[in-house]
Amino acid sequence: MEWMSQQAERFRDPRNALSTLRTRLVMAGVFVGAIIALSLSVAFSWNVGPEGGAGGGAPKLSPAAAEAFQSPPGTCLTWNNPDATDARRVPCAESHLFEVTSIVDIGAQYPPGVPSPNLEQWQEISRSQCTVDVKPYLGRNLDPYGKLSMNLLRPTPAQWADGDRQLRCGLQWAGQGGKLQPTKGPAKEQDQSAVWEPGTCLALLNNSFGDPIDCAQAHSYEIFATLDLKTKFKDGYPSQEQQNTWLDTECSTAAQEYSGNADLAAKKLIISWDVREQESWDAGSTLVNCKVAAVLPDNKGLAPVTGSVKVGTGESPPPSSSSPPKTGG
Repeated sequence: MEWMSQQAERFRDPRNALSTLRTRLVMAGVFVGAIIALSLSVAFSWNVGPEGGAGGGAPKLSPAAAEAFQSPPGTCLTWNNPDATDARRVPCAESHLFEVTSIVDIGAQYPPGVPSPNLEQWQEISRSQCTVDVKPYLGRNLDPYGKLSMNLLRPTPAQWADGDRQLRCGLQWAGQGGKLQPTKGPAKEQDQSAVWEPGTCLALLNNSFGDPIDCAQAHSYEIFATLDLKTKFKDGYPSQEQQNTWLDTECSTAAQEYSGNADLAAKKLIISWDVREQESWDAGSTLVNCKVAAVLPDNKGLAPVTGSVKVGTGESPPPSSSSPPKTGG
């Protein structure tokens, strides 16, 4: 979840003015991310129709990709081609897109000759089969609001026709725009906080935010700092009000350092940040992003911003919004 600076926005009470916007953006992001993650369970399947049948002309798996299908838990995989035909195993310390957590066999439910599940059925299989073993695998809970999500690698149409019913459940990072993001290190050693490196800009997607994009292009957020809540709150989970109070000051200070004391209000820009839920804190997700953005005049979404506010990158033009957002009476 996120919050926005009272000082930068000059709102009388942003809790009233932006709580609806904040909730809309966060819930839309969670929903889209979940649907995208499940849809990406077709990562290693091609030309699959609405009922799960195979189409013609499916590309041939490389030997390394064929081997990837047989990967045991703890194996990390990556690929470059959009259809993952070049999938290969890599050490988890290297950049990768998927980490196998468990193997599931659905042969009892889908014996030989039975058609492959459709997308909705695959989604249900992913939900029911792939979440059971993730806590023992990680040694802690999976952060429901974090960057990692469960998915599965399913057999290709040819493998299904040959009787292969083994699925590889695993963890991946699916960005808000749907693109898989690389991670490094075994999942059990990763911080699950959904944060981006400072200097990252996120695409504008339906008045909300998407995947990383060049800051020279129209974007939603620019990340300018990553802070650890545990540096301030050492004795347990802080309420979101406590988080907001601390982050309002810390993010404002970081923004001035990042932008070289630029007058962000004059550029119609606001400072915002993430706040963490109890479930995220319990899973070890204590990092949050500070970010800068613009809000549409009606407070119903984010406005496009072009150029970086980082000191030394030159002046960024004002966003498309014609005037700073205002609260109701």
